[in-house]
Amino acid sequence: MLDINPGLIIWTIVTFLILMFLLTKLAWKPLLSALEKREEHIRSSIDRAEKAARDAEHQAAENKKHIANAEVKASKLLKEGHELGEKLKAEIVEKAHHHARHMVESAKLEIEREKEAALLKLRSEVADLAIIAAKKIIGETLDVEKHRKVVDSYLDELPKN
Repeated sequence: MLDINPGLIIWTIVTFLILMFLLTKLAWKPLLSALEKREEHIRSSIDRAEKAARDAEHQAAENKKHIANAEVKASKLLKEGHELGEKLKAEIVEKAHHHARHMVESAKLEIEREKEAALLKLRSEVADLAIIAAKKIIGETLDVEKHRKVVDSYLDELPKN
């Protein structure tokens, strides 16, 4: 059967207690200290990661806001550019119309001047022809200057149309 040896039991207990005392003094405190350091390191890493995640979310929100502002500004610039283009187009068309009207008016004035010059030349030629015709009809030499005055006064009495 089993024999119980009280001396062996006492020495086993004493050895266990000494071993526990030595482990507590030499190994347990450094193990607990290392575990606490590790726990603190993990806790600080988690805190930094959470802070980085919050910062990233905040930065993403800021970026979205900046993008929205940039889109609004771009839309506004496009609208202003379109309005400016339309305004410039209207100004160019108006200037072209004004220039065309001015050219038409100038052409009308030039035509009127040319018409007046042609009428004056025609009058002069008609007067010369009338004097030549009168000379041939009468058959003698007439005073050209005197007859020119008579023909000019007659032509002045004719209606302008």
